[in-house]
Amino acid sequence: MPSFDEVLKEAGEFGRFQKRVFFLLSQTGITFSSLFASVVFLGRAPGNFWCRIPGAAELSERCGWTLEEERNFTVLPLLLGNESAAGQCERLDVTWDASASCSSPLGRYGNGSPPLAPCHGHWVYEQPKASIVGEYDLVCGNAWMLDLSQAILNLGFLAGAFILGYAADRYGRILIYLLSCLGVGICGIIVAFSPNFTVFLIFRFLQGMFGKGTWMTCYVIVTEIVGSDQRMVGIVIQIFFTLGIIILPGIAYLIPTWQGIQLAISLPNFLFLLYYWVVPESPRWLLTRKKGEKALKIMRSIAKHNGKFLSPHYSEITISNEEVSNPSFLDLVRTPQMRRNTLILMYAWFTSALIYQGLVMRLGITGGNLYLDFFISGAVELPSAFLIIVTMDRIGRRLPFAMGNIVASVACLITAFLPEGNSFPALGQALLLSGTP
Repeated sequence: MPSFDEVLKEAGEFGRFQKRVFFLLSQTGITFSSLFASVVFLGRAPGNFWCRIPGAAELSERCGWTLEEERNFTVLPLLLGNESAAGQCERLDVTWDASASCSSPLGRYGNGSPPLAPCHGHWVYEQPKASIVGEYDLVCGNAWMLDLSQAILNLGFLAGAFILGYAADRYGRILIYLLSCLGVGICGIIVAFSPNFTVFLIFRFLQGMFGKGTWMTCYVIVTEIVGSDQRMVGIVIQIFFTLGIIILPGIAYLIPTWQGIQLAISLPNFLFLLYYWVVPESPRWLLTRKKGEKALKIMRSIAKHNGKFLSPHYSEITISNEEVSNPSFLDLVRTPQMRRNTLILMYAWFTSALIYQGLVMRLGITGGNLYLDFFISGAVELPSAFLIIVTMDRIGRRLPFAMGNIVASVACLITAFLPEGNSFPALGQALLLSGTP
């Protein structure tokens, strides 16, 4: 009885069939990276906003004020009376009623300045639907909630890694992939029309969980249907993650509302449900579940699509004991060498994720063009991806890994000591982007 690797070599380790599956599943990287980095544009600055004085809405309607005229009566006196105030997190401590004059609503105070009061949920936005900041009042004392929304998404990624990773091992790769795609699409729609911030957070968590499920399972399927010499596809698939980063600012630039952006990055996941008819279950997984007949049938289909034929005498495929065994988390720390490698890689993933989110997701605070800066941040990742692909098989894994971390560290350290202001804007931006791991 032939082994699985022997049958795969005979059917084609990376033929037309595998290339088609690889291309189709790689599209998941575009939608996943868009979800991962979407907070940059979902939570972009809402433009001008101010705190509405009690009674201002009724007075504005009675006097026929435009929004700009209401702002002038509300904010300008605030700025004149308190030069240190931003005019956004505070308001004049007055109440406008029917006796207020349309031409000079603050006339009763003469030349004196009314006292100030903190604002509690009465903000007015010139572009209320531009971002979730205006939709859910994530300003001033609530500004931290924007970062909370990204933390909740990452928590969903963590939950998805454990829950859906286990489910993919137990119930099959393609089944969990399709269910995850369906979950991302449904949760994405609910997020776009959430009536309040609590509902937004709940379904953003679920969208993150299902999103991680799509990304993990597509990666596993791609690597399991190719030969051991072709496992580089696991790195190539990361390029599509970068393509999503490059495409996302274009989507955000063309769509003016956060709800439109949310739908644009969520709805494509429904198209992936069509893969049910073109992407088979992983034959390696089928063998681990003692479903050799189904695995052999899929291998014959792969061979046919690749223009090859399996021997008609094959009736069963064998698989090594290592592949059939059920490893546990304890295997990662069972021996001293495994403990060392596990801790090193865990720390590397932690630092890479921290730096990536710290640099890319905070590009807006550099004061430049958010869309262009974000596009460049994705574009500079492509050369590094191709460089890794070219060098990894030639010089090994450890040297590119070490050099990448050294370059990122040096770039980040240099930017920390650049003088503030506009003396070196181009240099600062270049170093920030080059430091993205």
